[in-house]
Amino acid sequence: MEVIWTLLALVLALVAEALTLAKGSSGSECTLQGTPSPESLSQPGDFVIGGVFSIHDYVTTTENNYTSRPKAPQCMGSLNFRELRFARTMVFAIKEINNSSELLPGVTLGYQIHDSCASVPVTVKVAFQLANGIEPVFFPNQSCSKSATVHAVVGESSSTPSIAMSRILRPFAIPQVSHFATCACLSDKLQHPTFSRTIPSDYYQAAALARLVKHFGWTWIGAVRSDSDYGNSGMAAFLQAAQAEGICVEYSEAFYRTSPRAKVRHVAEVISRSTARIVMAFAATGDMLVLLSELEGMLMAPLQWIGSEAWVTNHKMLRFRLFAGAIGFGIPRSVIPGLRDFLLDLGPAQVSHSPILTEFWETAFGCSLGGSQTVAGRKACDGKQNLRDLQNPYTDTSELRISNMVYKAVYAIAHAIHSIICTDEPNAPPHCNTSIQVEPRQVMDHLRKVNFSRNGYKVSFDANGDPVPTYELVNWQVMRDGHMEFVTVGNYDASAPDGQVLIMNRNITWAGGQSQVPVSVCSESCLPGTRKAVQRGRPVCCYDCVPCAEGEISNATDSLDCITCPADYWTNAEKDKCVPKPVEFLSFHEVLGIILAACSVTGACIAITVAAVFYRHRDTPIVKANNSELSFLLLFSLKLCFLCSLTFIGQPSEWSCMLRHTAFGITFVLCISCVLGKTIVVLMAFRATLPGSNMMKWFGPSQQRLSVLAFTLIQVLICVLWLTISPPFPYKNMKHYKEKIILECDVGSAVGFWAVLGYIGLLSTLCFVLAFLARKLPDNFNEAKFITFSMLIFCAVWITFIPAYVSSPGKFTVAVEIFAILASSFGLIVCIFVPKCFIILFRPQQNTKKHMMGKMPSKSL
Repeated sequence: MEVIWTLLALVLALVAEALTLAKGSSGSECTLQGTPSPESLSQPGDFVIGGVFSIHDYVTTTENNYTSRPKAPQCMGSLNFRELRFARTMVFAIKEINNSSELLPGVTLGYQIHDSCASVPVTVKVAFQLANGIEPVFFPNQSCSKSATVHAVVGESSSTPSIAMSRILRPFAIPQVSHFATCACLSDKLQHPTFSRTIPSDYYQAAALARLVKHFGWTWIGAVRSDSDYGNSGMAAFLQAAQAEGICVEYSEAFYRTSPRAKVRHVAEVISRSTARIVMAFAATGDMLVLLSELEGMLMAPLQWIGSEAWVTNHKMLRFRLFAGAIGFGIPRSVIPGLRDFLLDLGPAQVSHSPILTEFWETAFGCSLGGSQTVAGRKACDGKQNLRDLQNPYTDTSELRISNMVYKAVYAIAHAIHSIICTDEPNAPPHCNTSIQVEPRQVMDHLRKVNFSRNGYKVSFDANGDPVPTYELVNWQVMRDGHMEFVTVGNYDASAPDGQVLIMNRNITWAGGQSQVPVSVCSESCLPGTRKAVQRGRPVCCYDCVPCAEGEISNATDSLDCITCPADYWTNAEKDKCVPKPVEFLSFHEVLGIILAACSVTGACIAITVAAVFYRHRDTPIVKANNSELSFLLLFSLKLCFLCSLTFIGQPSEWSCMLRHTAFGITFVLCISCVLGKTIVVLMAFRATLPGSNMMKWFGPSQQRLSVLAFTLIQVLICVLWLTISPPFPYKNMKHYKEKIILECDVGSAVGFWAVLGYIGLLSTLCFVLAFLARKLPDNFNEAKFITFSMLIFCAVWITFIPAYVSSPGKFTVAVEIFAILASSFGLIVCIFVPKCFIILFRPQQNTKKHMMGKMPSKSL
């Protein structure tokens, strides 16, 4: 809205100027039309600096009838003591320079200070006046163009009037140095090539405010702004910086001091109803006063206000308790030696020469000076009034934030003029030539190059006419006596190294007098172990906390995504850490491993015991009749079978993986070979009893040993090939269970593994068939029926082993294999040897040759 008024005022001013010049000029004579605005403060000099300040709040509005010349607008409203201090600071700086022997010696600076009344049209008129002068007739019969009446301008205090002024001064190349216009748009040198400022741009302030919000962990805030160039541009920069910092804005409302009350009330209601407890206000002081008048009557929880520099350090706002605990960035406070004495060195005699100072005096003391227009109810000043007895924004020099910006602006212009007309020689005072014709464009060119320090404050400009951005972090704190003060709690320096840009050096008092940092979030932080899931249709700061999936973790607060654990790791219960997966294998320390190991050792002990019994009774008929040599070899192989199952228990290693399968294959083949040999011996023995049979000579002890050796060597050859080509190896199985690792032995070559088992199965089948054929031999001597039954158990165990082995998960696969080994081994030892041991130990009367030969083969055999 302010931009529209600016452009409209500019167009109307140009059109009016063109029309009045065309109407009022005769021949080549240029005549000034309209009534010029008188200077509020002025002084002639060799070089004149213009000044524009909003000393009054607004102007009168009149309705034009378009039949007579419009009246000049009149400044109305209360006098802004703070702005008057700015104007007087400019006068002080010029006076100080005129008395200096180092800066512009022998040169007198003058000034023309105008009151813009915080109005864009008045600012436009003043800008034209500073450029053209107020002479009624311009040089007849000559060109109407002439040099500007001022060489530079200090002002204005607000961004929108400064934009309008910049556009007027641009064609005349008159440099403009603002002390309080912070709109980032003014850094655009294509639009505002003559503009500079001593106060940082809102671009830097917006970035600083966003960083401040992020620093305290606020991600859910509200925002209000002035509906002006200052507020709109500053808020746009802040919202962009806030978005980059991950900050969400619940609402962003604009208003202006002249907005309808319903509009301002709507903004106040939005603030009171919102869930955000942090409010960022990028607004001018006058606009904030209007908003706070609406908020004061509303009941709501204390809000934490964050303010821009335009109002957060304005003492006029301290009367609002609603702002207790507010924080914001302000221009650093400063000290200007001699300024306070200059401001207070006013008396009735000096004041009476200036209408603006007369108004100030009468307003400050509530009396009327002699000779001035008497105000109803106001007594005459008695001459005893003293400014040192007053406490108001004019006399308050405790901080001098913006006043120092005015002071630096004047000195910057003076240094630019000095560099044009003065020469500085080593060990000699500077010499200045006042006869040099200085154009405003020259001042503008040299202004960008100034680089000096004054009272410890550095002054320089970058390519955009902006200074180095530095701020103080200000906190509104309630003192013990109940009054509020601005307390500096930190500093911000955009030129500092990372980590030192924002420094906090004091404790902050928050809204409501709290010592703890207030919390303002749309959603509570997602704890480690969860991730954010944005709620549909809402800002990114509004989210749900979703637990991480299995095998994923988040080890930081507010994680956007969960991290997948490495293959060897799994999540802990809280899903905030990847921990090594437990490695599972059949161990000697667990119950199942202990039971299987005990069974293995027991089986081996039984085999040894049986061997001892057989050896003790080796001369008895039953031991001799059962081929004692093969029996001892079978018992030895059974002992190895029992013991080889121990290699399946414990943590798999390269050697244990190779040993367990090869030892199992070789010992079982040795065992089955012995059983097969015994079966063949039984068959041969009974066939040899038939008349004319000499079969036993073909399968004597030597042939029996060779057959066992041959069968075993074949298995040894298979195992050697298996270990050579692709041996078994330890393998981390992560397929069966996601949360743990099954450490097992991979068979390497599946062909080798199944060849070993297949060969055992082949011998077992052959043995079973031969034993089955010998089942009808005489009972007292027939060992074949026991072999048949043992082979039946053996084959049943290993046939059922295959599906059980394939389907058993993890360590139970190994347990199934061990069980099959033990079951088949116990089957052999029980079926073949236990009946004989029973006879030897408990039925010795049956352990005779007569009894063994009690039944002869039938004739059918």
